[in-house]
Amino acid sequence: MALTDIEFAPNQKETEAVTAHVIWMTSGQGCDGDSVAMTSATNPSLEDIIHGIIPGMPRVVIHTPVLAYENGAEFFQAWYDAEEGKLDPFVLIVEGSIPNEKLSGEGHWAAIGQDPVSGQPITTNEWVDRLAPKAAAVVAAGTCATYGGIPAMKNNPTGAMGLPDYLGWDFKSAAGLPIVCVPGCPTQPDNLTETLLYLVLQLGGMTAPIELDDALRPKWLFERSVHEGCNRAAYYEHGDFAKVYGDDHRCLVKLGCEGPVVKCNVPYRGWVNGIGGCPNVGGICIGCTMPGFPDKYMPFMDAAAKSL
Repeated sequence: MALTDIEFAPNQKETEAVTAHVIWMTSGQGCDGDSVAMTSATNPSLEDIIHGIIPGMPRVVIHTPVLAYENGAEFFQAWYDAEEGKLDPFVLIVEGSIPNEKLSGEGHWAAIGQDPVSGQPITTNEWVDRLAPKAAAVVAAGTCATYGGIPAMKNNPTGAMGLPDYLGWDFKSAAGLPIVCVPGCPTQPDNLTETLLYLVLQLGGMTAPIELDDALRPKWLFERSVHEGCNRAAYYEHGDFAKVYGDDHRCLVKLGCEGPVVKCNVPYRGWVNGIGGCPNVGGICIGCTMPGFPDKYMPFMDAAAKSL
């Protein structure tokens, strides 16, 4: 049954009886920065999700190699159980870009775990093929997983791509949901945990279907531009532009800031506990939450032609 068919406002005892497993793959081409970022989330925090911040929310169990105390076959048992339908409903989170294994020759570009029969590494692509169609929800975490990111730069040797390009932009999960993209290099921590919380609540029938924009991002998180929340925006309107780095108040567009064309909520949300984030500390926005990053926005420190 698709999640869109679940009646809203179910009985609290029913939703609390649901266990939502999260299979978190970090074996894409990436740096694990999104996993590390998640540990600094505060609204909600990772602990909030695991311990159940909202009455009635399903129990959440997260299986990720970055935080797991299990290893080897013991750790991967949850992945096999998910594939066999023993952990339904589960959320698949993919971190890192997906390589084109057709270009890998006799080896492979990315893999995690070992096939118990053949003894050969299991490629990232194979895991995605095995788990994504059976997941109730599929999340691409970070810009590498969403749109390819740095590993997918022009002339890269691996044919790297984002999860929507690999599975298809019209892909639907077992519950009828599209891929949910939470970009960022790395992703803003609270954006990731808030999206995960929303999806877990949806698995329990407690929320309406998640609303996404045309880049498959949660609409409520990415509907406004960096420029709209920037404390230097008024200087842009008056044509008062900084000419040197370190200017403490003028608009940075002529120094490379892409804020007017980039969808990102960091100016409003900050980075950790409301503090930090590129434009909030005097830095330029280089467009890391957007499809086409980084090639489309390079060179970073030239006048931002797309924003003028």
